[in-house]
Amino acid sequence: MRVIIVGCGRVGAWVASDLDRRGEQVTVIETNARAFGRLPAGFKGETVRGSGTDEDVMRSAGAEQTDLLMALTEGDNRNGLAAQLGKHRFGIPRVIAKINDPLRSEAYRALGIETISRTVILGNALITAALEGAEATNGFVEPATAQPLRGAPPQGSRAEEDARAAIVPDDGEAERSIVQPADGRDGGL
Repeated sequence: MRVIIVGCGRVGAWVASDLDRRGEQVTVIETNARAFGRLPAGFKGETVRGSGTDEDVMRSAGAEQTDLLMALTEGDNRNGLAAQLGKHRFGIPRVIAKINDPLRSEAYRALGIETISRTVILGNALITAALEGAEATNGFVEPATAQPLRGAPPQGSRAEEDARAAIVPDDGEAERSIVQPADGRDGGL
Protein backbone atom coordinates (compact mmCIF):
# COMPACT_ATOMS: atom_id res chain seq x y z
CA MET A 1 0.00 0.00 0.00
CA ARG A 2 1.26 3.47 -0.84
CA VAL A 3 0.70 5.97 2.01
CA ILE A 4 1.30 9.71 2.32
CA ILE A 5 1.46 11.13 5.83
CA VAL A 6 1.18 14.90 6.18
CA GLY A 7 2.91 15.97 9.41
CA CYS A 8 5.94 14.47 11.13
CA GLY A 9 5.08 15.32 14.71
CA ARG A 10 4.91 12.63 17.39
CA VAL A 11 1.83 10.97 15.88
CA GLY A 12 2.88 11.28 12.25
CA ALA A 13 6.39 9.96 12.91
CA TRP A 14 5.07 7.04 14.96
CA VAL A 15 2.52 6.02 12.32
CA ALA A 16 5.06 6.46 9.49
CA SER A 17 7.64 4.36 11.35
CA ASP A 18 5.21 1.57 12.11
CA LEU A 19 3.78 1.39 8.59
CA ASP A 20 7.32 1.47 7.15
CA ARG A 21 8.36 -1.36 9.47
CA ARG A 22 5.37 -3.37 8.19
CA GLY A 23 6.61 -2.98 4.62
CA GLU A 24 4.25 -0.27 3.36
CA GLN A 25 5.51 2.45 0.99
CA VAL A 26 5.44 5.61 3.12
CA THR A 27 6.06 9.23 2.14
CA VAL A 28 6.07 11.89 4.86
CA ILE A 29 5.38 15.54 4.05
CA GLU A 30 6.53 18.13 6.60
CA THR A 31 7.30 21.86 6.50
CA ASN A 32 9.99 21.67 9.20
CA ALA A 33 12.96 19.58 8.03
CA ARG A 34 14.12 19.08 11.63
CA ALA A 35 10.92 17.12 12.35
CA PHE A 36 12.19 14.32 10.09
CA GLY A 37 14.64 13.61 12.93
CA ARG A 38 11.74 11.89 14.72
CA LEU A 39 11.87 9.09 12.15
CA PRO A 40 14.11 6.13 13.03
CA ALA A 41 17.52 5.76 11.41
CA GLY A 42 16.33 2.71 9.44
CA PHE A 43 13.29 4.49 7.92
CA LYS A 44 13.03 3.31 4.31
CA GLY A 45 10.28 5.69 3.23
CA GLU A 46 10.58 9.05 1.53
CA THR A 47 10.46 12.52 3.04
CA VAL A 48 9.25 15.65 1.27
CA ARG A 49 9.79 19.09 2.71
CA GLY A 50 6.79 21.30 2.09
CA SER A 51 3.15 21.86 2.94
CA GLY A 52 0.56 19.14 2.52
CA THR A 53 -1.86 21.89 1.54
CA ASP A 54 0.20 22.74 -1.56
CA GLU A 55 -0.92 20.94 -4.71
CA ASP A 56 2.59 20.85 -6.21
CA VAL A 57 4.07 19.38 -3.03
CA MET A 58 1.35 16.71 -2.95
CA ARG A 59 2.00 15.88 -6.60
CA SER A 60 5.76 15.58 -5.97
CA ALA A 61 5.00 13.22 -3.07
CA GLY A 62 3.10 10.95 -5.44
CA ALA A 63 -0.48 11.81 -4.48
CA GLU A 64 -1.78 10.65 -7.87
CA GLN A 65 -0.65 7.07 -7.13
CA THR A 66 -1.46 6.99 -3.40
CA ASP A 67 -3.86 4.54 -1.75
CA LEU A 68 -4.13 6.33 1.60
CA LEU A 69 -3.49 9.86 2.84
CA MET A 70 -3.28 10.67 6.54
CA ALA A 71 -3.31 14.34 7.55
CA LEU A 72 -1.74 14.37 11.03
CA THR A 73 -0.44 17.89 11.67
CA GLU A 74 -1.33 19.82 14.82
CA GLY A 75 -3.81 22.05 12.99
CA ASP A 76 -7.39 21.12 12.17
CA ASN A 77 -7.46 23.62 9.29
CA ARG A 78 -4.26 22.26 7.70
CA ASN A 79 -5.45 18.70 8.12
CA GLY A 80 -8.85 19.48 6.67
CA LEU A 81 -7.39 21.29 3.68
CA ALA A 82 -4.77 18.59 2.99
CA ALA A 83 -7.46 15.92 3.29
CA GLN A 84 -9.82 17.70 0.90
CA LEU A 85 -6.99 18.26 -1.58
CA GLY A 86 -6.09 14.57 -1.44
CA LYS A 87 -9.67 13.33 -1.68
CA HIS A 88 -11.19 15.73 -4.17
CA ARG A 89 -8.26 16.92 -6.33
CA PHE A 90 -6.13 13.77 -6.46
CA GLY A 91 -8.88 11.19 -5.93
CA ILE A 92 -7.04 9.32 -3.19
CA PRO A 93 -9.36 6.42 -2.26
CA ARG A 94 -8.93 6.67 1.52
CA VAL A 95 -8.21 9.86 3.41
CA ILE A 96 -7.99 10.12 7.19
CA ALA A 97 -7.67 13.48 8.93
CA LYS A 98 -6.90 14.17 12.59
CA ILE A 99 -9.51 16.76 13.52
CA ASN A 100 -9.58 17.67 17.22
CA ASP A 101 -12.79 19.70 17.09
CA PRO A 102 -15.67 17.16 17.13
CA LEU A 103 -17.99 19.49 15.18
CA ARG A 104 -15.43 19.99 12.42
CA SER A 105 -14.78 16.27 12.43
CA GLU A 106 -18.44 15.64 11.59
CA ALA A 107 -18.32 18.22 8.79
CA TYR A 108 -15.29 16.58 7.17
CA ARG A 109 -16.90 13.15 7.45
CA ALA A 110 -19.83 14.54 5.45
CA LEU A 111 -17.28 15.40 2.74
CA GLY A 112 -16.15 11.78 2.46
CA ILE A 113 -13.12 12.05 4.73
CA GLU A 114 -12.48 9.61 7.56
CA THR A 115 -11.66 11.44 10.77
CA ILE A 116 -10.12 10.79 14.13
CA SER A 117 -10.62 13.19 17.01
CA ARG A 118 -8.39 12.89 20.05
CA THR A 119 -10.92 15.03 21.92
CA VAL A 120 -13.56 12.32 21.45
CA ILE A 121 -11.13 9.44 22.06
CA LEU A 122 -9.71 11.01 25.22
CA GLY A 123 -13.13 12.03 26.52
CA ASN A 124 -14.60 8.56 25.98
CA ALA A 125 -11.59 6.87 27.58
CA LEU A 126 -11.75 9.12 30.64
CA ILE A 127 -15.49 8.58 31.09
CA THR A 128 -15.02 4.81 30.81
CA ALA A 129 -12.12 4.93 33.30
CA ALA A 130 -14.18 7.00 35.73
CA LEU A 131 -17.17 4.66 35.58
CA GLU A 132 -15.55 1.25 35.03
CA GLY A 133 -11.85 1.62 35.87
CA ALA A 134 -8.72 2.00 33.75
CA GLU A 135 -8.73 -1.69 32.83
CA ALA A 136 -12.00 -1.23 30.89
CA THR A 137 -10.40 1.24 28.44
CA ASN A 138 -8.42 -1.36 26.44
CA GLY A 139 -5.14 0.33 27.30
CA PHE A 140 -6.17 3.93 26.58
CA VAL A 141 -5.93 4.75 30.31
CA GLU A 142 -3.05 2.93 31.96
CA PRO A 143 -3.68 1.63 35.49
CA ALA A 144 -1.20 2.60 38.18
CA THR A 145 1.71 0.22 38.66
CA ALA A 146 2.17 0.89 42.39
CA GLN A 147 0.02 1.81 45.34
CA PRO A 148 0.49 5.20 46.98
CA LEU A 149 2.05 5.25 50.43
CA ARG A 150 -0.47 5.49 53.24
CA GLY A 151 -0.01 6.67 56.79
CA ALA A 152 3.01 8.33 58.37
CA PRO A 153 6.33 8.51 56.56
CA PRO A 154 8.87 5.83 57.58
CA GLN A 155 10.88 6.72 60.67
CA GLY A 156 14.23 8.33 59.91
CA SER A 157 13.25 9.19 56.35
CA ARG A 158 13.62 12.60 54.75
CA ALA A 159 9.81 12.74 54.46
CA GLU A 160 9.50 12.29 58.24
CA GLU A 161 12.02 15.11 58.84
CA ASP A 162 10.08 17.39 56.50
CA ALA A 163 6.80 16.52 58.25
CA ARG A 164 8.28 17.21 61.69
CA ALA A 165 9.76 20.51 60.50
CA ALA A 166 6.33 21.54 59.29
CA ILE A 167 4.84 20.76 62.71
CA VAL A 168 7.55 22.10 65.06
CA PRO A 169 7.89 25.89 64.99
CA ASP A 170 11.35 27.39 64.48
CA ASP A 171 11.17 29.30 67.78
CA GLY A 172 11.90 26.16 69.81
CA GLU A 173 8.39 25.62 71.18
CA ALA A 174 7.40 22.07 71.91
CA GLU A 175 5.42 20.19 69.28
CA ARG A 176 1.92 21.46 68.88
CA SER A 177 -0.82 18.94 69.18
CA ILE A 178 -2.40 18.05 65.89
CA VAL A 179 -6.10 17.38 65.74
CA GLN A 180 -6.92 14.57 63.35
CA PRO A 181 -10.37 13.94 61.92
CA ALA A 182 -12.04 11.04 63.69
CA ASP A 183 -14.52 8.44 62.55
CA GLY A 184 -17.27 10.14 64.55
CA ARG A 185 -17.15 7.92 67.65
CA ASP A 186 -14.65 9.74 69.85
CA GLY A 187 -14.95 13.33 68.76
CA GLY A 188 -12.38 14.97 66.56
CA LEU A 189 -13.17 17.45 63.85
